[in-house]
Formats: sequence, C-alpha cells, structure tokens
Amino acid sequence: MSVNAREWVWEHSSSRGTARLVMLSIADRVADDKCVAWASLTSLVERTNASRTAVRDALVALDKSGELQVLGHLEGPQRTTVYRLPRAAAWLAKVADARREDPEAYVDPPTDSDPVPELDEEAEKSLRRYGIWPKKGTESDTSRRNPAGTESGPSRRNPTPRRAGIRPQHGTESDTQNRREPKLNRKGSSSGAAVTSAADWQVDPASHTWARQQGHLDRLGEEGLRAADAKWRVHRAGHTPRPPDAWAADWRSWIAREHAPARPNLYAIPGSGHAPTGGMTRAEAHTAALLAALNEPTPTGTE
Repeated sequence: MSVNAREWVWEHSSSRGTARLVMLSIADRVADDKCVAWASLTSLVERTNASRTAVRDALVALDKSGELQVLGHLEGPQRTTVYRLPRAAAWLAKVADARREDPEAYVDPPTDSDPVPELDEEAEKSLRRYGIWPKKGTESDTSRRNPAGTESGPSRRNPTPRRAGIRPQHGTESDTQNRREPKLNRKGSSSGAAVTSAADWQVDPASHTWARQQGHLDRLGEEGLRAADAKWRVHRAGHTPRPPDAWAADWRSWIAREHAPARPNLYAIPGSGHAPTGGMTRAEAHTAALLAALNEPTPTGTE
C-alpha cells in the first residue's frame, strides 16, 4: 500500500519543498489502505536531509492543510509518533469502491469532499502487526517489536534522569576549572607543599649542599653565608608567602650574586693593627707591607 500512498502524494498532494519530502517519507511506511504509519522526528530529518526546525515546521503546515493527521492516541515502536494521510485514505477507498465491480472503471479525481474511512477498533487492532499500539496499553501487552528493525526514537530503557546536565566527575565548586592545574597557595594542593613566609623558611639540606658544591661556601665562608642569608631575609620580609621550592630558588639566586667579605688591607702591617704612617709614598707603603710580611725591618732612609 505504500506504493499507492506515495502515488497519491506525487499526483495529488499540494505540499511543496520540505513538506513534500516529509509526506513522501511517511507515505513510504504506509502498510495498508488506512494510510497509517509511524515515524520519529529523527528519521524524518535523516530521510529528508533537512533541519529539525524545517521538519517540525513542515509537520505543522501539513497538519493545518489536512493532508496529514497526528493520531495522538496511538504510538509506534519506541513511542514514535503515529500519522495518517486522511486524503490519501479517502482516495484509495474511492478507487476501491469504483473498481470493485469494474477493475477498468474511471475514477474521478479526489476532492476534499471525499469521505475519509473511519479508523474503528478493528482497524486499530490490525495495526498492531506493524508495531502500532494504543497509548493506554501496558507493558504486559504482547510484544511490540518493530518488524522493520530498530528506529532512531527515544528508548524506553535508561531514560534520561530529571534535571540531568553537565556535572563535574567529582569535587566541589572550589576545584580548579582545569584539573591539570594545581591549586596554588593552598595546603594539600597538587604540588604537595604549603606556602610560607621568607622568615619562616629554613635553608634545606639540598640548598646547603648546592652552596658547597658550587663553591659559594668556600667563597663566603660560614660567617659570610650566614650574613648573606640574614640580608636575604630582611629584603624578602615584605614578600607574599610562597612554596618552599620557590624560596629555595630565590635564595640560591641571591647567594650566587652575594659578594665575598672585603679582603684585609694590604697596607696594614701584621701585628700593628693599623696602616703605616702617612709620610710614606705609595711605593714605600708597598715595600713596607712586603717587608713586614717577611719580618724584615722597614727601610727608613737611614743606616
């Protein structure tokens, strides 16, 4: 019967564009002379290659024109919508009546006044073989398998839960947007270290080993290293708290730039604790320093 229903759409339907494609798609599923068929919105979108909005608008327009009727009390496989082509059914009934006695009889073109066959209870029961059942039917009824296979309609199993939406897999709103980003400046963050101030940070063994291996301990000495550390803490006292690793890197950079303590005055005479008298020239001062280092008497210009 789908052939006759499609022929009616081609020859007599006033639909155009997407609406005509929708009519042909539904007529292609008509199984008997009652011109009833089921179809999901998704399947109509796929068959017509049109947008969902265009298909919806076409269904509304066809319903208003009277060429398509929605049978709200029936449902197809997987609760798909059931449609009827009433004017196509009227035309097929008119042809059947005219050719019952004479198969070659001429049939007048269809008109809007042609009566549409009623869809009685017996006719609806006959539709069950095509997977069309009353909506009031229960799940204990005979199986409603689709003889044409599965269809892209909403499944009866695993319905979408109410108020379902995009939710994070776990955690609270305080989680970072990107799970790969650590929570900075928080205890128990992904970096595994809490922040602290420069005054509370203590030189870790790794930093002390670094200072020795890089030669800074020999260059500055223990006292010089402690003095440089104290100076660093004074300059970093007003900084915001940081993780220990950040303070360690900053401390190492500071130590690497720190100058060694000033060398002893070359002009000082060992044991005297003061510089030579101001009467000496620069050359005499250098000589005095060298002789003093050799524990030799300083030349004064007299025998």
